[in-house]
Amino acid sequence: MPSNMLGPVNTHSNSHLLQNICECTRCPRLVKWREQVAREKVARYRDCEYWGKPVPSFGTISSRLLIVGLAPAAHGGNRSGRMFTGDRSGDWLYRSLHKFSFASQPNSIDRDDGQILVDCYISAIIHCAPPANKPDPKEISNCRGYLVQELELLRRLRVIVALGRLAFDQIFTLLPSGGTKKRPSFHHGLEIECERDIRLLASYHPSQQNTFTGKLTESMFDAIFQRAREILGR
Repeated sequence: MPSNMLGPVNTHSNSHLLQNICECTRCPRLVKWREQVAREKVARYRDCEYWGKPVPSFGTISSRLLIVGLAPAAHGGNRSGRMFTGDRSGDWLYRSLHKFSFASQPNSIDRDDGQILVDCYISAIIHCAPPANKPDPKEISNCRGYLVQELELLRRLRVIVALGRLAFDQIFTLLPSGGTKKRPSFHHGLEIECERDIRLLASYHPSQQNTFTGKLTESMFDAIFQRAREILGR
């Protein structure tokens, strides 16, 4: 494969999985949409070469922190080729990760910007940009196997941060709580202990819908990663 297909920092132990993600065509609606967006572009990015493929996860498989989002943004990850890179949600995420020493830089502009995740791995419940940021249940099901494999590969995993209700629901289904069979109601700051002695932390997604309205503030978001750092230690 081309040397830049998966971007920097991915280890050889999951390279086959990441290649499979990049080559996936299971969801015709998503394939059509991601390629249409990459071809037609928007005015502010008309001179950019879009990735236009499924966006691979980012980070090292030895990490103890896993962040699970919803999906790449049409003009964010679908353009840059890296999770949460090149959009406002990513601005919030990497700024907070940097504050708590999970990222080498406070921003993530493109997949060649030198950003390095530290003890942190970023994935999503689907790897293609969906129309209106809304995947359908079948598309989530089609992509679930990749997340299952990542959970198996992340043997040192201690903390999962689920960004949004859909991500939280998927993680709880795949890695249920040892003492709670009924899924708890999603709310920001929810913390539960799951199988394998893993802590699951719930956060509102740093989407513009949440950050522009004040539903999610920077201090609220930082508190999630401060708690992750407390659990993991320094």
